[in-house]
Amino acid sequence: MKVFLLFSFALTLSLLAQDRPNIFIAISDDQSWPHASAYGSSMVQTPHFDRMAREGILFTHAFAPSPGCSPSRAAFLTGRHAWQLEHAGTHASFFHPKYQTFPDRLQDAGYAVGYTGKGWGPGDFKRLGRTQNPAGPRVTGPKGSGYVGAFKAFLSQKRQPDQPFCFWFGSTDPHRAFEKGSGLAKGKTLQEAEVPPFLPDTPEIRSDLLDYAIEIERFDSDLGEMIALMEDAGELDHTVVIVTSDNGMAFPRAKANVYEYGIHMPLAMRWGAGVPGGRTVDDLVGFVDLTATIYEITGVVPPSAFPLSGRSLAGVLRGDGEGILDRARVAVYSARERHSSSRYHSLSYPQRCLRTRDYLYIYNFTPERWPAGPSQKFARAAFDAKGVLVKGQLGPEHGAYHDIDACPTLTHLIERREEPDIGQFLDLAVARRPQEELYAVTDDPGCLRNLAEDPAHAVRLEQFRAQLLDYLRDTGDPRALGKGDVWESYPRVSSLRWFPQPDWVESNPNRLPEQPWLEARRPRLTP
Repeated sequence: MKVFLLFSFALTLSLLAQDRPNIFIAISDDQSWPHASAYGSSMVQTPHFDRMAREGILFTHAFAPSPGCSPSRAAFLTGRHAWQLEHAGTHASFFHPKYQTFPDRLQDAGYAVGYTGKGWGPGDFKRLGRTQNPAGPRVTGPKGSGYVGAFKAFLSQKRQPDQPFCFWFGSTDPHRAFEKGSGLAKGKTLQEAEVPPFLPDTPEIRSDLLDYAIEIERFDSDLGEMIALMEDAGELDHTVVIVTSDNGMAFPRAKANVYEYGIHMPLAMRWGAGVPGGRTVDDLVGFVDLTATIYEITGVVPPSAFPLSGRSLAGVLRGDGEGILDRARVAVYSARERHSSSRYHSLSYPQRCLRTRDYLYIYNFTPERWPAGPSQKFARAAFDAKGVLVKGQLGPEHGAYHDIDACPTLTHLIERREEPDIGQFLDLAVARRPQEELYAVTDDPGCLRNLAEDPAHAVRLEQFRAQLLDYLRDTGDPRALGKGDVWESYPRVSSLRWFPQPDWVESNPNRLPEQPWLEARRPRLTP
């Protein structure tokens, strides 16, 4: 009898394991939604992304929780909005272990878990007590075998029979810096480049875009090799494949901005027989919804102490419709706090936004600050014991703007800023912005025509303002609760830059947040 019970128990566990699909996530680094050939782009060729879309679902309205890598990945991993994660909701800080991630939970539930490349980061996940990256244990392959070698090593590791796996492939493509001229060198032509509306159409810009396209194609190539490994192992049709990016392209007015090209992401999902393929779905999807989906389809119980903020897409996946399938999905939300060390005291440029089917509403909490950082920084600086600048040498004008990744496009805009046809595009990227912005994104995906002051949109503006701020308050965002300075108290663990004191601090020093962590990081005057 005892032997029979043990056999029955083992059989039950085996059946449960078989019912739990593998999870494979491929996440590129800085890729905006139009830039996959499945969306009609001719600038890039992404056959493996396209295959996942063709054999699964292509999502047209997927949005990142933040336009920067670290908070975006934190939100995806936890299923909570960036403003609900304290340090992890900003860039290059900490990640408290109390915020469990789906790799944590799946590992505890018996999944084999691993990641290669970029998991959660940049930041210091160990400082507050974590023992492994929030994306799971890091996996490496033989020297020189790269991402694909790491995944091959993961698949070949000893697993229990029918043990499901969760693997995170975090490429560093197409993150800056690109190899300048690589697109042209590989046979692409300037005519193939697709110039977004917020950039001038010049050969220099086109060439930079082609270099970006090459990096996307390299990510797609690695993805294809990993798909082949799963296929050869007989695992592909039992695997939920999620292919997306963490935030938008590393160009001015895209990455680190909650405009369309900063938060609108590519997304394809495939699940063998579990998902009827060949469909295009137009529902509004946030990454926190992807997290909720992973929990539901694996049967793993999500955290209770810090509940999920999204809604599962399992019903959408298992259905057979196209277009808009769930009309209750009326809005998604995104947030930005500190990105780089880009302004006085490394202060953030806090933004929150609401995206509906047709509109993007943005609330800028500190419009007196420069959205890309000021144009000038200290080349050298030293401070006394009280934090007073005692020695400083300013660098060149237009030598900062550090919330834009250094790139040929930014250099081009700066060098030709006196030309009206070029200078206006630099202003779009770096000039101060009003507190509220409203864009009809269906007709204006470049977010160039701010409708916030248009009387014809006054009622809509008021509705969106109330909807966003009510949602932020209901979900505990310190910015909406009058406690926004807490974001400036979270340490930045990456390098710091130093900037002149802005006019708004001089005229109203009480508006400068307290930042105890900053004191130890100031360069001191040496004897």
